[in-house]
Amino acid sequence: MAKVFVTRKIPDAGLDLLKEKYEVEVFSNTKNPTKEQLIEKAKEADALIPLLGDEIDEEVINKCSNLKIIANYAVGYDNIDLKAAEENDIYVSNTPDALTETTADMTWTILMAAARRVIESDKYVRDLKFESWGPELLLGQKVYGKTIGIIGFGRIGQAVAKRAAGFDMEILYNKRTPLSDKEEKELKASYADLPDLLKRSDFVTINAALNESTYHLIDKEELKMMKSCAVLVNTGRGPIINEKVLAEALADKEIFAAGLDVYEEEPEVHPKLLELDNVVLTPHTGSATVDARNKMAEMAAANVIAVLSGSKPVNQVV
Repeated sequence: MAKVFVTRKIPDAGLDLLKEKYEVEVFSNTKNPTKEQLIEKAKEADALIPLLGDEIDEEVINKCSNLKIIANYAVGYDNIDLKAAEENDIYVSNTPDALTETTADMTWTILMAAARRVIESDKYVRDLKFESWGPELLLGQKVYGKTIGIIGFGRIGQAVAKRAAGFDMEILYNKRTPLSDKEEKELKASYADLPDLLKRSDFVTINAALNESTYHLIDKEELKMMKSCAVLVNTGRGPIINEKVLAEALADKEIFAAGLDVYEEEPEVHPKLLELDNVVLTPHTGSATVDARNKMAEMAAANVIAVLSGSKPVNQVV
């Protein structure tokens, strides 16, 4: 019987599909395996289902040459050495689309919470400081009718834009290749180069993939371009922002607030951010809805089943 190793407990919606056909081992419900543990468990497996936090590098792949597929439980796959996988004739798959809408929802959740100082307000009430209404109590930033700049305009970025249209916002976007005039008209969005987008936007969301061109895309110079009333939100990848520089900018009130769901050295968070009131911090829960996580599990399972049945994965990366 073929063996499947899963680095963390994923929803039963996917595990049950796999257990019907294969011997399935799940490492843990609470922590990822170390590199040594991953190799030990995966070297005899026919399929590996890792999470984005599992680094599947050349060493892991070369030592787990029995693998036929690495079915990433994520839409991204920058944690996997694709070249090494291809050289070892190992398929790589992901779970696209399953988390598009729910991640766009989370982008807006964090944006609104940061703009309207929801976390601060909640703490203010819980600490029994709310004695009366005040004209200048916990003033935030207006969202309706403002300008939003979306960095990364794929599925998730465009879903964020559709929500922004409901707030009657001017929508700017930045991506490698601009959309057609027809597509821009449908989304009510306009292309802007990065400096222009940062200077004009009241809200900036990062919905881009991590690669060489996006690493520290938002650094000291870029933060200085932003308005002092601006809110920066990242539900894309942590290393796209220089976290140390962002913490300094927030502490110095160079921008109004930020909301982060991903981190540069995840799960570590820059200690200075933890001290600040003007940043909303969530634990990489952009796709954390029952529907989305179940769908991701089902897609990962479907990719494994396809390959172990002699076909190509449904969502093939390489």
